[in-house]
Amino acid sequence: MKYFLPILLLIFGYSGYAQEIELDPITVTATLSQKRSSETGRNITIIKGDKFKNLPIHSLDELLRYVPGVEMQARGPMGAQSDIVLRGGTYQQVLVILDGMRLNDPNTGHFSSYIPIAPAEIERIEILKGASSAIYGADAVGGVINVITKSFAAKEHRENVNINAGIAAGEYGFLSADAGFFVSSKKLSIGGGVITNNADGFQQRGIRGYFHNTTASLSANYHFTNNWNIAYRIAYDNRDFAAQNFYTTYSFDTATEKVSFLWNQARLAYQTQKQSFIVDAGFKKVNDEYRFAPASVPNSNKSELFQVLAQYQNQLSVSTSLVAGINYQQKRICSNDRGNHSLFWASPFISFSQRIGIHFLVRPSLQWVFFQKINAELVPQLDLSYKTKQFQFRASAGKTIRDADFTERYNNYNKEIVRSGSIGNPDLKAERSFSYEAGFDWFVKEHLKISSTFFQRFHRRLVDFNTTPYEDMPRKDNLVPNGVYALAKNIAEVNTTGFETDIQYTHAINDKQHLSGSIGLVWLDSKSSDSIPSFYISSHAKFLTNFSVIYQYHNFSFSVNGLYKKRNERIASSINTAVSPDYFLMNAKMGYDLSNRRFSVFVQMDNVFNRQYSDLLGSVMPGRWFMGGVRYQFGKAIRNRE
Repeated sequence: MKYFLPILLLIFGYSGYAQEIELDPITVTATLSQKRSSETGRNITIIKGDKFKNLPIHSLDELLRYVPGVEMQARGPMGAQSDIVLRGGTYQQVLVILDGMRLNDPNTGHFSSYIPIAPAEIERIEILKGASSAIYGADAVGGVINVITKSFAAKEHRENVNINAGIAAGEYGFLSADAGFFVSSKKLSIGGGVITNNADGFQQRGIRGYFHNTTASLSANYHFTNNWNIAYRIAYDNRDFAAQNFYTTYSFDTATEKVSFLWNQARLAYQTQKQSFIVDAGFKKVNDEYRFAPASVPNSNKSELFQVLAQYQNQLSVSTSLVAGINYQQKRICSNDRGNHSLFWASPFISFSQRIGIHFLVRPSLQWVFFQKINAELVPQLDLSYKTKQFQFRASAGKTIRDADFTERYNNYNKEIVRSGSIGNPDLKAERSFSYEAGFDWFVKEHLKISSTFFQRFHRRLVDFNTTPYEDMPRKDNLVPNGVYALAKNIAEVNTTGFETDIQYTHAINDKQHLSGSIGLVWLDSKSSDSIPSFYISSHAKFLTNFSVIYQYHNFSFSVNGLYKKRNERIASSINTAVSPDYFLMNAKMGYDLSNRRFSVFVQMDNVFNRQYSDLLGSVMPGRWFMGGVRYQFGKAIRNRE
């Protein structure tokens, strides 16, 4: 905590650089239609894709880790595995979207941070905090992470070329490389890229914390008339990493895991000035192999997700707009651990946006979610916004839902004997919650934005794993009387109260100096009706602040990011480790441009203060890590016909 105040002064002691953070940009996440973020009635943070190469980060989950208000519970470094937490929910309660298509894996929410896109393809990332099930359906409980790419967002007539590449090496056998391109002609836009992070890793208990993580993606968007366009993406993602104590606290856990998947996505769109009709389809195929120890039989899970989203938008008048559509999902799993299962759900939705006078906007939304094996759920929401020149006052209230994934329902169900561990429960009911929030955004001239929000969520039937004696287990077929088990259960009540503040500041100092900064602060309190706290509800931060700073002077650049987290202390004496009550983490990067911002060199240090820490019990993160590398970037706007 002693380092925190100087960092705050550094962030706001200078003016900022407008390239990295936009204070009131256009967003689509809150309303499914293009609106200024200050007109949505929601708390939204938007970061541009260019931020990836400027900060001391290596993967998308690390980028999200330092976004105001986002808690990433990392099990391993540089894309190995992280759980996404928003507003104190569990890791399954955040919806991740790529160009309109849901990425949440039907097997487990632990894979939500595996976003199959190379950083070079990213146009921007929009983070919507709070309930969003009335528009997006199940899973959008704590919020939505929406990744929007250059190809799918490309407009007709814009012509440019962008190429970039980089390579880095460092301690522990670290080797990283990334490359990407984006080319846009009058009608055709093509983008693609690859990123790979590899390391032998630091020494753990009987195993090294190695990782070999690679993502490659390619996409195209073709406007064959002024109104019609078609887009397609294919992506491959492969993660091979040490997973010691990712899921257990046993001393003999020397686990490894391999997760690979193929992603296909297509879009057909018709758009005029007042209306549009868009059909998106996506297919995801995942192979997951988890081996607890070298001699053990691995858990082999193969899952599939097929989905279609059709949506219609109409600007009915100057003050009234309509968005309506339907989403369909089909999920399957074939597993030697969980068995073979499939399910589907479908959800029609509608949302109106009505401006009343100059300043006031109201947006009622409604979705009806039909599940295959459980009762249908009606999901309403109401967003309100009052916007003046400097202030937006906003409020929102709505219901959210989430159905259990295949791990929560069937984990360890297909094994012959289970002596300990997490046990699934096929009788789980869908989660329900009611959330409300109220807050404001203050735009101080064009440089500073301060956002504050108070929120509460009242959860019923929340799904989480809880320590359960053998005699209380609903199914004992493959269990042993002296086993130690955690059963997936519907917890009667979990109520969360929180307050969050985000600050963004952006302004050019002069022609040679630029500095940008952002910081978020979140206070949370969750109360459960169970006398024994469940695992993931008790793991979220009680207080969290995360920040990032980028300073540029002529050819020199310096950036830092970091976080301070305060949470419940936990101890695992069997492996002599603990989750500390708090920790402070900071990374730093320095770079120098060698030739007109095309070639640059950099050095980077992760975990500058060499803090020993874990986000989740047993998953020890690396200490100080030094590396360096070179980058090349070329960009040229050929012509703009608009």
